[in-house]
Amino acid sequence: MNLGDLRPARGSRHREKRIGCGPGSGHGKTSTKGHKGQAARSGGTKGPGFEGGQMPLIRRIPKFGFTPPARVVFEVVNLKDLSVFAAKETVTPDLLRERRISRTSLPVKILGEGALDKALTVRAHRFSQSAMRKIKEAGGSVEVIEGA
Repeated sequence: MNLGDLRPARGSRHREKRIGCGPGSGHGKTSTKGHKGQAARSGGTKGPGFEGGQMPLIRRIPKFGFTPPARVVFEVVNLKDLSVFAAKETVTPDLLRERRISRTSLPVKILGEGALDKALTVRAHRFSQSAMRKIKEAGGSVEVIEGA
């Protein structure tokens, strides 16, 4: 056997369909498109969502909702997450990012879930009422950062 003797297996290769090339091709005259009508024309079919001229579903369903342009989204940090800090330490948004407690550059809001057993100075953009109360009960202090 030589390299020149190699051939594809019988039946594995097919000739390309020569559509519209006369009766000998088996696909002449109407070129597999049937007789007349929209589908037989060039550019044949309508796009997705076309429903025969009736108002498409996507246009029949009402729009809803509103996104206020001045809305501020906060990164939420709970008090239980602040247990990794040493007593008397000042907790800032930059320090929270450094310790991977906060993972975005969004303004930080401290919420009151969990307990705090050490006195910390916490600087953040917003605080919930329960978080402020628990931080002060633990002997710490709260500083609100302006600008968010």
